[in-house]
Amino acid sequence: MNSDHKLEKEGPFGDASPEILDGRIWVDGCWDFFHHGHAGAMLQARQLGTELVVGIHSDESILENKGPTVMTLEERIAAVDACRWVTQSVPYAPYVTSLPWISHYGCRYVVHGDDITSDSSGEDCYRYVKAAGRFKVVKRTPSISTTDLVGRMLLCTRTHFIKSFTKFLNGEEGSGTEEERKKEGAEMTERIRLYATDATGFHPGSSVWFWNASIAARKNDTEEEKGTFSRLCEGLQPKPGQRVVYVDGGFDLFSSGHIEFLRQVIKAEEKIGENEGWYSKEAIQERIGKGSDYGPVFVVAGVHDDEVINHWKGVNYPIMNIYERGLCVLQCKYVNSVIFGAPFSPTRAYLTSTPWGTPDAVYHGPTSFMPLTYDPYTAPKEMGIYKEIGTHDFAGVNAEQIVQRIMKSRAMYEERQRVKGVKGIGEEAQRRREKMEEEQKLKESSALA
Repeated sequence: MNSDHKLEKEGPFGDASPEILDGRIWVDGCWDFFHHGHAGAMLQARQLGTELVVGIHSDESILENKGPTVMTLEERIAAVDACRWVTQSVPYAPYVTSLPWISHYGCRYVVHGDDITSDSSGEDCYRYVKAAGRFKVVKRTPSISTTDLVGRMLLCTRTHFIKSFTKFLNGEEGSGTEEERKKEGAEMTERIRLYATDATGFHPGSSVWFWNASIAARKNDTEEEKGTFSRLCEGLQPKPGQRVVYVDGGFDLFSSGHIEFLRQVIKAEEKIGENEGWYSKEAIQERIGKGSDYGPVFVVAGVHDDEVINHWKGVNYPIMNIYERGLCVLQCKYVNSVIFGAPFSPTRAYLTSTPWGTPDAVYHGPTSFMPLTYDPYTAPKEMGIYKEIGTHDFAGVNAEQIVQRIMKSRAMYEERQRVKGVKGIGEEAQRRREKMEEEQKLKESSALA
């Protein structure tokens, strides 16, 4: 945590407060293992103003009022700071939102979803700002919550998987009647378009693509298929002089591990830009003269299908389906374009046929997958464009570790789920998880034999 964030713990009330502005919006929350529902609240809040200040509750206050957190404060700060629509984050924000606190940060209005949040006494956490007429309500993002995700881990279910994302969006797959499926697909498509907006929440930002190819080409490196790219959102394109770099992954339970990797990619490319004169006075003036200044890199993120991830990780991974994971990646300010359905192995045929041509670099980080019988990054290495991001402060934070945290403290999370009226794990679910984990261990042993 940086020094600015540490100062927030002492409270804000010793200094003169800034001017209170109608366009400076406040939202606060736990933001525990950040998901697209959190991002949706921030997007809607940002659309109500020109600046968005996000309060983050401490581990201690969340434990007292709600129950144990899965992610640490530092991990939750990293997730909030990476959201495209956030102007400033404020750790150690009070669990019950106070008028002096939001006024100190110059915020006229507090925004929250249309669900009720209560403190440990059962009282409304927003009672003071509501009484002052400084509260605005936005719609809660449907079908996603921290409770839902914890339930998937405890019950070890796979019902959230999406087989064909394009067919799902078209209403050709899923549950319900044809009319219901088409309605859900249209709503999901519209949400993708919203999450692809820029920092204002209104204008085009990231481009969104789908890659369609055989399952063999998506799962491994034995099929040299170019596949076909189709575009959902046009978004911004690489600007003159920018290097296009490619990253890929499951991005399951999008966390500080993924975020810090993406941030390090930006830093590595900024270093290259610095060495090549990108930040010279003349270069900056030239870019500004053409419209506005911008960074030296355009980051494209490939997101793997549910079936592909489950093929390699087993059990009930991914915990988030491709739609949920894609939205998490889209809302991240370190990403400029997203490709849904990207192959597990970026082959030469795939890399040379992207909408931007062959990328200048393919980055890979310190991720944790099952032992492989081949190197998924053979092609970019042979092409001389492969780069690695080394270890970092959040290198060990991934979906598997997060699940382990839940399972290690299962009794606490079971009680949290019970209070929320959610079905507990039970012996049947526990046996199912143990069986799936054993099957995965046998699979990994066979792959290495």
